Amino acid sequence: MENLSNKIRVYLGREPDFKKEILLRNTGSEDFIFHWGATDKVKPTDDQLNALASDATKLKNNKTIAGKRRQAYGDWNDQLDEIYKDIDAWKARIKSIKDANPKE
Repeated sequence: MENLSNKIRVYLGREPDFKKEILLRNTGSEDFIFHWGATDKVKPTDDQLNALASDATKLKNNKTIAGKRRQAYGDWNDQLDEIYKDIDAWKARIKSIKDANPKE
């Protein structure tokens, strides 16, 4: 369902509430939209969603990369201390993390 949910995120251009607004189900072989409660856009067709597959994959990959970056950045309190002590060293460390984990 992750792929379908990412297609829906791309289609809507925002993060929907998948517990109340849009409900997904699986028949055992495929995922489908069980309930569409979004009021800002009509329910998409399968063709519309399938056309967003590459963007959905990009979104998934960028979320994974963002998680890796967050972990590597460390606690924001520590970052503030690091900035206070040597902002240039902090900038270099952050740049190396971003370079090692590029977004698509």
